[in-house]
Amino acid sequence: MQFSVYQQSHIGGRAVNQDRMGYVYTREALLLVLADGMGGHARGEIAAAIALQSLSALFRAQATPYVRKPERFLEDALLQAHQDIVRYARERAMPDNPRTTIVACLVQHNCAVWAHCGDSRLYWMRRGQVLARTRDHSHLEHLIAKGLADPSERNTHPDRNKLYSCLGANAAPRVELSRQASLQPGDMLLLCSDGLWSVLPDTEIAHQLSSRGVVQAVPEMVAMATSIAGGRADNTTALAIQWQGEHAQGAAGAAGVVSTQLLQEGEVTTRMAGRGDGSDGEADPFDEDDIEKAIAEIRDAIEKSSQLLK
Repeated sequence: MQFSVYQQSHIGGRAVNQDRMGYVYTREALLLVLADGMGGHARGEIAAAIALQSLSALFRAQATPYVRKPERFLEDALLQAHQDIVRYARERAMPDNPRTTIVACLVQHNCAVWAHCGDSRLYWMRRGQVLARTRDHSHLEHLIAKGLADPSERNTHPDRNKLYSCLGANAAPRVELSRQASLQPGDMLLLCSDGLWSVLPDTEIAHQLSSRGVVQAVPEMVAMATSIAGGRADNTTALAIQWQGEHAQGAAGAAGVVSTQLLQEGEVTTRMAGRGDGSDGEADPFDEDDIEKAIAEIRDAIEKSSQLLK
């Protein structure tokens, strides 16, 4: 596989960056993940970090070198991440579970399938047109479906941030899966938090990506969104790829270009961002040893489960 990729996060006007993003790949499969820790609940950054590590560990266990059942993998992975967050909170007697929205996309064999909970979004674009995007699990989207609100209110309606699905809540999350999308060379996939899409309209997002490419467009869009929002800017995060094909040749080594054929058989490469790329420089407000211990426990549990299934 060959693709161009770029990811960036900005703290915005917040005290802490609770967004997390990253990607992991083998020779034949690529997993993209973005999680937006929910600021209305304690330690959303923990929930986002656990979610990314949980999905990454499950991908490492099942992508050998590709995932046999993509839709089932994504659904199981998000539910596993939810359970890991709940267990983390229970074992530490936290008064309220940390929570996060999430969107994840699995690409293999020139096809993409994605899943999400909450209002972290995925856009699939071709030649400047949005072919598909996720629909937020929000009260506003429910109102739009019932004809009680207008689609033009998506970025301004007072109920746009009222979500009915996320990871870490007391109720099990609603995981929404896409159909498999057949990718063509030049297609783009963008995962982003609401700090980006709530400021930039879909038309501007599509224009930026189609005219600049992911390496230039992602930092430009993040900078544009935070500048427009000013001091009220939310954490703003974007992860995008431009698909070049399963058997594409050339351009490997150019800025942002990844060729998985350079990997050894059985090798897995991970690019999971701890608190977002960029120059924000803020420290995570939780104990690093504590979170690393929780992540290690997740990995051990998944590895043991995988061995039992063999």
